[in-house]
Amino acid sequence: MRPDEFLKKYGFDEEDEKDHSLRGRALDHARHLKRPHAGTPHDWEDWERYRHEHPEDIEDESEE
Repeated sequence: MRPDEFLKKYGFDEEDEKDHSLRGRALDHARHLKRPHAGTPHDWEDWERYRHEHPEDIEDESEE
């Protein structure tokens, strides 16, 4: 049994710490889609197409 599993099982687990690794940041970025800050014209075309096809997956920029 891993230490984190033990802590969760016996109620010693406090609030999960935020993952500050590169992987954690990439996952956080992927889960909270916002307008890209840079990219090629092709990236922007893909972004506009995705934004029109999936508006429910995009967060408003005013929420920041």
